[in-house]
Order: sequence, then C-alpha cells, then structure tokens
Amino acid sequence: MLDVDFFRRWMTATAASVDREAERLTALDSPIGDADHGSNLQRGFTAVVAALEKEPPAVPGAVLVLAGRRLISTVGGASGPLYGTLLRGTGKALGDATEVSEEEFAQAFRAGVEAVMRLGGAAPGDATMIDALVPAVDALGDGFGAARAAAEQGALDTVPLQARKGRASYLGERSIGHQDPGATSSALLVAGLAEANGE
Repeated sequence: MLDVDFFRRWMTATAASVDREAERLTALDSPIGDADHGSNLQRGFTAVVAALEKEPPAVPGAVLVLAGRRLISTVGGASGPLYGTLLRGTGKALGDATEVSEEEFAQAFRAGVEAVMRLGGAAPGDATMIDALVPAVDALGDGFGAARAAAEQGALDTVPLQARKGRASYLGERSIGHQDPGATSSALLVAGLAEANGE
C-alpha cells in the first residue's frame, strides 16, 4: 500500500531530478520552444517541496492536490497548468484515502493524464508530454519500473514526430528530429515513482 510518505517522497525525488536535469530540459526546449522549460519546472517543484514541508498533508490525494496548485501558481507558460492538472486530477481521484493500492493509484493517474489530454487537446503521436505519460499509465500494471521504462522510451519516440500541439507545433516539419522537453520531464516525474518505491 502507498501512504502519504510515499507521495511526499515522489514529489521530493521528482524535484531533485528536475534540479539535476534543468539545463538539459532547457537545452531541449531551446530550438523548439521558449528555452525556459527546465528553469520553470525547477522553480515549480522547489515551491512544491517547500509547501509540503511547511504544511504536510495528511493523505496521499492532498499531497498531489497541493503540489498541483503550487505548480499552477509558480510555473510559467503551459507547463504549470498541464502539470498542475495532472497532479490535481490524480489527487482528486485518490480522494481522502489514507492509503491506496498500486492499482488504485494507476486508475487515479490515468484520470490525471486524461484531464491533461482534455486541457491541452493532445493525443499520443502529437510530440507532447502525453507521449511519455500514456505509455507509463499503460505499463503501471507491471510496476513502477516498467512505467519508468515506458515513459523514457515514449520521450525518445518523440524525436521523429512532427509536433502538433504547443509552441513546437508552430515550427511545422522543423520540429521533427527534436526530443520533446515536456515528454522528457514527464519521464522524470514517472521515474520519481520508481525512486520513491526504492526501485
């Protein structure tokens, strides 16, 4: 069973990996976006960790709702609303349970990903964060390690795609050959699940 400490570890692990990878995320964003994806997420997840330390939520769902709210209020551009919607949607689906099974989490995470798809209008194959998140959700039944591998492969698979959503879509065919920064940071988020679980 996954308790509130697991979800706090997930957010802390993600913040640490975003911190480590911020320059790479910004480098990926530079040719196809605003060159600020890494720094924006770094600021957002730093704020998430600070908020969780200041007022530790009592249940798993509340951890994610709080994290989502902080990302929406501190991250510029599209990333804040998209990541905020993902975490808030997942947290709301978890409800007030003090512990959740991995299966219950997988269902809630799918609800969060579907909320992101509705908000951004993106589908798999559009070269967005969805290309990492959907394979991760599909693989969650096989564990967090499988989800991490699926998300990382999904991010790599955006390289030959033409972006159809977000800033990169303005480039048309010139977006082909670039790994999507949102898919890459989404893979970091999913990897944080495995790390929080000691994998």
